[in-house]
Amino acid sequence: MTGRPAPAVLPPLLRGWLGLIAALAALVVVVLGVLYAGHSEPGGVDVWIQPVVDGVRSPWRNIALATDFWGEPAGAAALVVAALTGCLLLRHPRAAVLVVAGAGMAVGTTTLLKPLVGRTIHGGYLSYPSGHTAFFTALALVVALLATGRLSLGRTAGGSVVLAAALVAGAAMGWAQVALGAHYPTDVLGGWCTALAVTPATAWLVDRTADRLVDRVADAGRRERR
Repeated sequence: MTGRPAPAVLPPLLRGWLGLIAALAALVVVVLGVLYAGHSEPGGVDVWIQPVVDGVRSPWRNIALATDFWGEPAGAAALVVAALTGCLLLRHPRAAVLVVAGAGMAVGTTTLLKPLVGRTIHGGYLSYPSGHTAFFTALALVVALLATGRLSLGRTAGGSVVLAAALVAGAAMGWAQVALGAHYPTDVLGGWCTALAVTPATAWLVDRTADRLVDRVADAGRRERR
């Protein structure tokens, strides 16, 4: 069976490009994790960037706090519910699955990596990679992928939309985390790359699983008609 009940959540034109990005992002996550394993102090890059961003005052601190809220459980849940509602209204079940799976995989991966890496900030809080940044970037990637498919954008336009969404979301949440002193800049980079690594893979898995289910249902239908 070649027909699908819903369009792919990972546009075919972007699969190769996003696969390469995901592989490079995963490499960055591993390299940074090895470099900063067990550390409790900022690294060289952190020392260069952190003083410029950390310790902002009002109104920027209020903006940072508002941004941080969308990575907290209540804010994150609200974003996920809003995205799910949009997918259901558009009758795109695969997209609804990806919203939950993509965000869940990003947060779950950072949660698993933190004790493995063991990097801490402020006397014992596990910090690498940033879960807030990973979640916000992953959700932005999911929305961008859905927009790309919905609007039937080509490789160049679609790739630009996806990359821009990831950059804006990662930069916004990453800035908030560093400004509030919750993470080192390299923690934020690790969280951003985590989302870039796991979200395309999750989208591919959702498509793969949905296609197999459709084929099985079609085969069962054909057997019943015989």
